[in-house]
Amino acid sequence: MKNKFKTVSIDQLIDKHIGKIGTEKRDAFENELRLDLLGQAIKQARQDRNLTQEQLGELVGVQKAQISKIENSVKNARFETILKVFEALGAKVNFSVELS
Repeated sequence: MKNKFKTVSIDQLIDKHIGKIGTEKRDAFENELRLDLLGQAIKQARQDRNLTQEQLGELVGVQKAQISKIENSVKNARFETILKVFEALGAKVNFSVELS
């Protein structure tokens, strides 16, 4: 029996269903993906330091619910709060801005 399935790369799937690199839809997808990764990085750093969301919230000056929201969806968080979270975690933050 011949295999009916064709193997494709994740990049090919993204190009087909989201859009090619440089398109508006692809740029939005990539930015949202980065925000999700940022939330995961915050959660991982908090767990590595054996802090609960409540404890991190106390260090930052926000409620536990705000830490949960940041870990799950950074896009609705204030930039200032995110920087305070990284400071409380003792994390070094670097930004790269590229203007075209």
